[in-house]
Amino acid sequence: MAAALLANVLYSTGFVLEKRALARMPEVSVRRPARLLGQVARSPLWLGGSLALAAGFGAQLVVYRTLPIAAAQGVFVAGLVLLLLLSSRLLGETTSGRERYAIGAVLVALLLVVLSLPPGADSNGAVGDGAPTATVLWVCLPTLAAGLALYAGAERRTRHGHRPRSTGVGYGVAVGLLYGVSSLAIKGLSGRLPQSSQPFDRPGATLTAVFGSPYPYLLLCTGVFGLLMSQAALQRCRASLLVPVCTTVTCVYTAVLGTLAFGEALPEDPVRLVLRIAGTLLAVSVLLALPKHDPPPASPARLGTGTGTIQPAGAEVPGREGADRP
Repeated sequence: MAAALLANVLYSTGFVLEKRALARMPEVSVRRPARLLGQVARSPLWLGGSLALAAGFGAQLVVYRTLPIAAAQGVFVAGLVLLLLLSSRLLGETTSGRERYAIGAVLVALLLVVLSLPPGADSNGAVGDGAPTATVLWVCLPTLAAGLALYAGAERRTRHGHRPRSTGVGYGVAVGLLYGVSSLAIKGLSGRLPQSSQPFDRPGATLTAVFGSPYPYLLLCTGVFGLLMSQAALQRCRASLLVPVCTTVTCVYTAVLGTLAFGEALPEDPVRLVLRIAGTLLAVSVLLALPKHDPPPASPARLGTGTGTIQPAGAEVPGREGADRP
């Protein structure tokens, strides 16, 4: 639990630092990856944020060795509260009432998932430590393809200047799928490392076990693509909405598919099973209900006349009579 809470602090701090650094840079694009990497690598603020995120991954590795996947996701999603506070204080971002309700519903959904865990789940063998390679690939490779396709679609919509500005939901879902694969890879990697009671007395065997699995290669793939995609998305969208959507997708994906892939059985108690299913469906429903575009800014015509002049209360606007008729 301590490692999970530390991971929350590191992730929230890392995203906010990166967002502040990206706000001061020229526009970055995934179509020019070398230029993107050069821009961010020259920013000390961005480097500090990336180091915080890397440390968060390390803390996540510790969490997956001791907690079931579903329980870990429930703790991780609590970090959204800290993220919203930091984005409001340090980035000056505001969320609409609808978005705040949606984030609250996400917290309820993940709480239901945590309540679906049987008592003592972290000490009765419920923590899976491995999955067949074929199962991992069947789960992860289509997810990577879907994430890249969704991101490409979000990029195409963004390039059309006449469309309303995206809130970041599409970007968040795409990046969240990649980070979901990354979470599964971290979970699998944690099972390949010796337990604390088993020191690294056979480093050769440990290295063979690690690099003979698909997990380090999945981490490399999601690390490279996730870095490029998340930076462009963070620069264009509000962190206070992009990160919660990304986190929700990652948590639901990891809790559902990770539980199945790593053999962490579903609850046998009907009440706990209903809680697990209800929490998952609620989280997915919230994602579908979130606004996909920010409201357009108020036009001059809405403020007064077509010239942008604000008329005094009760004043007559010339030519207004019959203006609404075809």
